Amino acid sequence: MSKTELLAPAGSLEKAKIAFMYGADAVYAGTAKLSLRSRAELNDDSLEDTIKYAHSIGKKVYVALNIYANDTDYEEIEKQVKILKDVKADGIIASDPGVIMKIKEIAPEIDIHISTQANTVSLHAAEFWRSFGAKRVVISRELSKERIEYIMKNKPKDLEVEMFIHGAICYAYSGRCYLSKYLANRCANQGDCAQPCRWQYNVTASEVNNPDSKINIDFDEKGTYLFSSKDMCLIRQIPTILDMGVESLKIEGRLKTDYYLATVVRAYRNAIDDYEKLKAEGRESEYDASKYLVELEKVKTRGLSEFYFSDTKNQDIHDFDGKSENLEYEYGARVVEKLEDNIYVAEIKNKLSLGDRLEILLPNSIEECSFNIEELYDIKNGQSIDTINPGIKGQQVKIKIPYDLVPGTIIRRKR
Repeated sequence: MSKTELLAPAGSLEKAKIAFMYGADAVYAGTAKLSLRSRAELNDDSLEDTIKYAHSIGKKVYVALNIYANDTDYEEIEKQVKILKDVKADGIIASDPGVIMKIKEIAPEIDIHISTQANTVSLHAAEFWRSFGAKRVVISRELSKERIEYIMKNKPKDLEVEMFIHGAICYAYSGRCYLSKYLANRCANQGDCAQPCRWQYNVTASEVNNPDSKINIDFDEKGTYLFSSKDMCLIRQIPTILDMGVESLKIEGRLKTDYYLATVVRAYRNAIDDYEKLKAEGRESEYDASKYLVELEKVKTRGLSEFYFSDTKNQDIHDFDGKSENLEYEYGARVVEKLEDNIYVAEIKNKLSLGDRLEILLPNSIEECSFNIEELYDIKNGQSIDTINPGIKGQQVKIKIPYDLVPGTIIRRKR
């Protein structure tokens, strides 16, 4: 197992279990009210259950308390920190100095991780946060490999560095955006981003002396998605990142599906382990990112970019097409339990029919494992059926799968 931590998002207890199943060493979750994904947070009981489960299998949970707080927020902050102390969170992710002071005051035994919202872009900033009590800094996505390498070579040995390797890139500098507040009265820095950078826009022009006379300027029939960024993907750079010694590699996406989470964690887990095995054997030059990239392409909804990691002048970072779905693959089902003779109960996520081509996302392996549906049975009466639609939440079906699978296994459907 790699000494480098693979850190995955967990918007729920079930997603945490999936992340661990597919190879995450740790997950990060939000508090009930005080993180920057207010629509993906665990309630206090679920958060405690997540931490207990993680600790039972030797994994970790870091909890985000990373809003920039108003004075009126501090009563809730104190409450949440006390809860995190009681449930023994492995770390608290924060960015506001006032919040960090409260953490140190109430729960000094919990590691403090400085959120990417703090815009740590230099060794000097990292050293400041260490002097302020931080165990780890999450460096800004905007850093190049040269700047990251400089930090890694010169930082204090007891200060850990975490960096994003995959997921959405915010239009604003390290997430410091006010566009959502301006357009939708939902403040991103208070955890309620409406993601207006993903909206469709028409560009207009007006004559200076006649501002009410506006002319639409459209790039194409859809308008333009001029604010929308491609997603970060550093799968090709895993050897460089591991050789730098970065302590934790982070995947973005607490609002993403189980399918997305399983696919991305699985790809990076295998990439990390495969490279370290090759390096141990003196064959590191044989690392080939293409097989992992093929998997990531099957779940992507926007274009992929290395952002500024390899080229600080990179212009290939905008997703002007505004794509929002994958036209080739979709989430098919999740295995619930095995019955007998390769018959499984599965929770379906999209329409399944006899003859459909399904691909199984096996934990601990990147190899393709696929089959065509030959048998489907109604979950209630056991009668053979030709097709099933997800008409209700949690819709289940009995399905024949010619492989030995464990509960929780994710299955994708080829469209």
